[in-house]
Amino acid sequence: MKEPVLVAGVGMTPFKKPGDNLPYPEMAAQAIREALQDAGLSYSDVQEAYAGYVYGDSTSGQRAIYEVGMTGVPVVNVNNNCASGSTALYLAHKAVASGSVDCALAVGFEQMPSGALKSHWDDRPDPLDHFNGVVDEIFGHPELPMAIRYFGAAGKEHMDRYGTSLETFAKIRAKASQHASRNPLALFRKQVTAEEVLASPVIVPGVMTRLMACPPTCGAAAAIFVSKKLAQKLGLNTTVQVLGQSLVSDHAGTFSAKSGISVVGSDMSREAARQVYEAAGVGPEDIDVCELHDCFAHNELLSYESLGFCGAGEGQKFVETESNTYGGKVVVNPSGGLLSKGHPLGATGLAQCYELTHQIRGTADARQVPNARHALQHNAGLGGVTVVTLYGRAS
Repeated sequence: MKEPVLVAGVGMTPFKKPGDNLPYPEMAAQAIREALQDAGLSYSDVQEAYAGYVYGDSTSGQRAIYEVGMTGVPVVNVNNNCASGSTALYLAHKAVASGSVDCALAVGFEQMPSGALKSHWDDRPDPLDHFNGVVDEIFGHPELPMAIRYFGAAGKEHMDRYGTSLETFAKIRAKASQHASRNPLALFRKQVTAEEVLASPVIVPGVMTRLMACPPTCGAAAAIFVSKKLAQKLGLNTTVQVLGQSLVSDHAGTFSAKSGISVVGSDMSREAARQVYEAAGVGPEDIDVCELHDCFAHNELLSYESLGFCGAGEGQKFVETESNTYGGKVVVNPSGGLLSKGHPLGATGLAQCYELTHQIRGTADARQVPNARHALQHNAGLGGVTVVTLYGRAS
């Protein structure tokens, strides 16, 4: 039997450009203290802690958490590429759901360098070498940074297969800016038009412009998960419950299909979403609001289809009918998403949790989705892992 798990508190720092940020221990401590205050708890109540980050040495989690308290509790460091924060979240939730603890902390942080993502260990096998082989074969462009190659290949494949236009991806980016204009924690709050997105510098001719890619940023976010019995005992906020969660890695088809769409995790996302919908007894039509992994505008469109918001090849229509924003089928990335907030890898999954917790509580201010009852979180990392989490009103 799984114990009901509630999100008792969340915290988040504003995301900043590299070089304009506090050191990672200070950012993480700020987010943790805010989450504890939001929950009405102290660090001494935490029984286990999980820290997600990518750009940092071993035990950076302890270095950050020790700023808040040193009580001897287990601290587990998590590195799962862009899904590191949501993997920490997954482990914290699982610890409470299993009944082994009543209160767990998940924190994600990143102090990122400027520029494109790259490997820092060149004296050993690259964990993405099999993925690179597929992209070399189907797309080429070895001169481009790794992430741009991957998502450029996936976007081009969707364009070639379904006739999706470059303008559709531009409209996704413009939508993100409209949502971000309401979010004081987003890095880029200036609204841009689809025409401005198309006019930005070309990264991949005919496939991607600069504004269709998320920027590297620095920041932190945290969440406190508690059992329902502890929440009731201490009189904590019992509004938000985790209704379902799944973490999925790749199947063999990621390589054998010779598909850019598969390489960037669409198959993982589809399976993770299926598991969550089945466990919670809901469907994609029941989702009111979603924070999904829009590291590139192309991946947002692919995720519409993987998460079941529309059928395969229907992503362009979903955008053109404005089904992805306020007044549509599901409000996607009301925070502005990675495209406007930026993407501090370890913090992203916890930042999504922060946004959706406030949406379910009804405390998202100008970003509030009316009557939000079901909120879906989707966070993916190449290599590969996808975590999907469903939040809802506690029964």
